[in-house]
Amino acid sequence: MNGNAASNSPAQPRFDKKELEAINRELQGASPTEILRWASRSFGSKLTFATGFGAEGCVLIDMIARADLDVDLFTLDTGLFFQETYDLWAKLEHSTGLTIRGVRPSTTLEQQSLLHGEELWKTKPDLCCTIRKVLPLKEALTGFEAWASAIRRDQTPDRNQTPIVSFDSKFSLVKVSPLINWTFQDVLNYIERHKVPINPLHQQGYPSIGCAPCTSPVQAGEDPRAGRWRSHQKTECGLHTNNRHTTLRIIQGDAGS
Repeated sequence: MNGNAASNSPAQPRFDKKELEAINRELQGASPTEILRWASRSFGSKLTFATGFGAEGCVLIDMIARADLDVDLFTLDTGLFFQETYDLWAKLEHSTGLTIRGVRPSTTLEQQSLLHGEELWKTKPDLCCTIRKVLPLKEALTGFEAWASAIRRDQTPDRNQTPIVSFDSKFSLVKVSPLINWTFQDVLNYIERHKVPINPLHQQGYPSIGCAPCTSPVQAGEDPRAGRWRSHQKTECGLHTNNRHTTLRIIQGDAGS
């Protein structure tokens, strides 16, 4: 692993607080594509996008392709995706002509079981997410200055104050969220208008899709993310929260609970 990933010293933000406030005011009324263009102009080849192939991620991939933006694309392949997700990955590459890199954990599922026990996602889901998502993302982002995310403010309470552009202290780079002001209906409208391929599981009661063992259908009236880690008090995998404690503990070799 790159030594930068294990550093406790946060990088200096590229923009100070006042600059970020000005950028967010400037982009407040911008469309997602305009925000992506701004990010591409600002960071060039140092901009990347990590997609989990949710409906929002598929929309951003389509926008990047239509705007002909040179954005690095990758997905965190935990080894636990639904087969439908792997099929969608191939379909999106074919429909857009873009390459989406697969970033995999340094710890295989077999090694994880030997180190932490079988089905870690059931016993310690936060640790499993750290090993299979957060740490691989931290390494994959090394060398980039900014990353785009597909989150929206109305998805979870943790996301409802997220600005369009911010400094992500967990990964020490600028975070750009082009869809942050959109509703899910906005996402659906774009998908219908542009015939964007999406995961067929969305039509089977899965509004939010992650790893197969940790994702279940959502019933009528439930929160859209109720099917994620259903038996745990957990709604986030850790990629879009700023709690660095667990991440640093695992990097430093403490695999405790």
